[in-house]
Amino acid sequence: VLDTITLTQREQELFDTLLAAVRHAGADTSLRCAGGWVRDKLLGRDSDDIDIALDNMLGKDFADLVNEYLKSQGREARHAAVIQSNPDQSKHLETARMKIGEMWIDLVNLRSETYAADSRIPSMTFGTPEQDAMRRDFTINALFYNITQRGVVEDLTGRGLQDLRDGLIRTPLPPRETFLDDPLRVLRAVRFGTRFGFRLHPDILEAAASEQVCSGLMWW
Repeated sequence: VLDTITLTQREQELFDTLLAAVRHAGADTSLRCAGGWVRDKLLGRDSDDIDIALDNMLGKDFADLVNEYLKSQGREARHAAVIQSNPDQSKHLETARMKIGEMWIDLVNLRSETYAADSRIPSMTFGTPEQDAMRRDFTINALFYNITQRGVVEDLTGRGLQDLRDGLIRTPLPPRETFLDDPLRVLRAVRFGTRFGFRLHPDILEAAASEQVCSGLMWW
């Protein structure tokens, strides 16, 4: 596991463009890379799965902001496709997808979620970076790369970096709570364990074997 993230030239150009767009608009938006890209880069793997997490605006609004900057520089504005929320496919808030230069990015929101009884479909609202990290499936997927702060890696669960070094799949919240919220995360735990050769935390195995979690998984 690497100590720092080294950007490719394309990634550096992309992030420079996004930061310039924020400055051009006079916005106070903080930009973070979230999820799989951060994990993979720290593992020394190439990744083009770039999710940009925004703290105070919708993805489509930020895409418009970027296009205003591109036009001011004599560059071509890029169409942003808006993917509407679809909880049944784990798309809980709308996402804007656009191509800048040669790279595609998804513009998402930092979010907080709560689940109603007997439902795996959460109610989503804007959240803090800490809330967003804690609601993610596993600690290794809850790391942020803070673009605004020029590359600071944020481990807001306090365990993600060490779990990545140890090759451990662990949930930010107690696993029983995580799996009852969404039983499909049991399958994701197995998939990530197999993909990376990581072991599952004993608490995950215990929670996955519980009657309630098994029932929820069978129901789904």
